[in-house]
Amino acid sequence: MKGRPVKLILAVTTLCLAAIALFWNTSTSSAQQAPNSCVRCHAGLDEKLSDSVRLFEHDIHKERGLTCTDCHGGDGTQDDMKKAKDPARGYIGKPSPAQIPAFCGKCHSDAALMKKFNPSLRVDQVQEYFTSVHGNRLRNGDQNVATCVSCHGTHGIRKPDDQESTVFPMNVAETCGKCHSDPQRMSAYPIPHDQYDNYKSSVHANALYEKHDLSAPTCNDCHGNHGAVPPGLTSVANVCGQCHGRQAELFRSSPHKAPFEEKQLGECIRCHSNHAITPPSDDKAGVGEGSVCISCHQSDKGFAGAQRIGGGLEKLHHDIDAANVQLEKAEAAGMEVSKPQFELKEASDALTQARVLVHTASPDEVEGAITPGLGIAEKSLQAAQAAFAELAYRRKGLFVSLFFILFLAALVYLKVRQIEGKYPFAKAA
Repeated sequence: MKGRPVKLILAVTTLCLAAIALFWNTSTSSAQQAPNSCVRCHAGLDEKLSDSVRLFEHDIHKERGLTCTDCHGGDGTQDDMKKAKDPARGYIGKPSPAQIPAFCGKCHSDAALMKKFNPSLRVDQVQEYFTSVHGNRLRNGDQNVATCVSCHGTHGIRKPDDQESTVFPMNVAETCGKCHSDPQRMSAYPIPHDQYDNYKSSVHANALYEKHDLSAPTCNDCHGNHGAVPPGLTSVANVCGQCHGRQAELFRSSPHKAPFEEKQLGECIRCHSNHAITPPSDDKAGVGEGSVCISCHQSDKGFAGAQRIGGGLEKLHHDIDAANVQLEKAEAAGMEVSKPQFELKEASDALTQARVLVHTASPDEVEGAITPGLGIAEKSLQAAQAAFAELAYRRKGLFVSLFFILFLAALVYLKVRQIEGKYPFAKAA
């Protein structure tokens, strides 16, 4: 009897908590599913006008709890279109290109507001945008340039790390190419429209699309994103140097630095191009058909230097390949050559170092790295030749041994026949 009041109290308490939870969930669900006349109306319109509803289902803004009215204003609780789109209720509709930066910036430039959604997100995108070529042209009245929605989309904006996002690394070139590969759109501007096609043939694109290396550079890595500008002749080395720091450092101390600045030549792009950057090869550093050196140097000191550099690289590359082929043959023949094979990697490292030192434009510097590599390659080749000599010796010894074994076997056989002929009873037995 004494336990019944306690049980009754617990039961009542449980029922009350369940009722509160049910009320809370129902209230929350009702709030989240509050009627939105924008969605109801646009969902029933033609494809172009209903796309906004379909796309917004996966929009990052919807994920964060925002609705149509947070951007466009108006009153989404009103079924009467005039009331829903009443300017007195803040309705601003579709902004013009000139209005879009401020339209997006009313939230994205508000540090206090953005802290509620993503404290790490920068709030200077609009300010940076107006330092770009796009922003400067827009400010001067050109409404044909890219704005926020040109790159991010409108109602289907996704997080940058979402693979469906227009600014996901593997999609950036396609996003930029929508405008920059359009001959008609770009006809008003004094720039080519083949950047996208050139980039797709480059070593950078190969790393990004074929090897799925998301750290490989795409458009915004070199040009910037919100503050996008073409790298100038004085800044292109800094752009490339973000990834290729060692090469940039060597070039700055090279004899090429001063004449490149004097003649206003783009440092890296003069030899490597810009969008259609091909994999570097030793031929570029020599004086042969694929050389970039001979585009400036003809029968001068620079030509002789390029000849030394190219010749040294070619010889080391050839010697490494020759040693590697012989070591592989020796290994296939069953010889132990793991040590010289391992040592040969040092020659490959020397070749890599020499290729980097090409940016010093100093034959002495390059040969300083090549010479030890040549010694290692020669030693490895000698090891392979020694392995073949040992293999030949073993085969010769095996042949001699087999000869004596067969000779002794023949003698034994003849002796047995002799015994059988002399003692016939042994054969009968």
